[in-house]
Amino acid sequence: MRMKTKAFTVLELMIAVGVIGFVVLVFLPAIVPHRRINSVRIRCVNNLKQVGLAFRMWSDDNNNMYPMQYYTNQSGVLLFADATNGFRYFQAMSNELSTPKILVCPADKRTAATNFLADFDNSHLSYVSGLDADPTMPTALLTGDRNLTNGQPLVNGILYLQSNQNIGWTGEMHNGFGNVGVTDGSVQQFTINGLRNFVSHTGLATNRLLFP
Repeated sequence: MRMKTKAFTVLELMIAVGVIGFVVLVFLPAIVPHRRINSVRIRCVNNLKQVGLAFRMWSDDNNNMYPMQYYTNQSGVLLFADATNGFRYFQAMSNELSTPKILVCPADKRTAATNFLADFDNSHLSYVSGLDADPTMPTALLTGDRNLTNGQPLVNGILYLQSNQNIGWTGEMHNGFGNVGVTDGSVQQFTINGLRNFVSHTGLATNRLLFP
């Protein structure tokens, strides 16, 4: 006795293909942007890792100081810690950074400078610098995305960040997330709650961040 094999009819195949096509149309637009956002954040993390390495290499050649501490006047005042000259701390590391392209986050609307001398300034920079960061403090905030905020206005380009403030990320980049470079060489991707927890463990009562 021959066993009958059950097969899809043409109509059933058409229905199955239609259902699959509908599912793809519904969910693919949500998946693709999510993957693109993650890709951009990973590229930003890689940028900050290179920046952190540049800071370390520069400090090794300059008495174990970052540019923020190195460039001071005789009274110990930081020379470029103001609203217009923050880029100079990064410019000082041009040999270690090699290209200004890594100083612009791919999620930022800003564009990279062509080189470190001709047109590099704050408008071609996506990252803040931690004025109080020290190579001997491995948990200090060294650099990070410029969409970091405490809800207060900058004071001459400087944000005074404390754990008891309303710390978070603006929507300008990374859709409510952000990245922070730490003096130990790591780069952390934080939600708002993660960022607040991190700031409370930097080892500093106040973190002064110079914004571009």
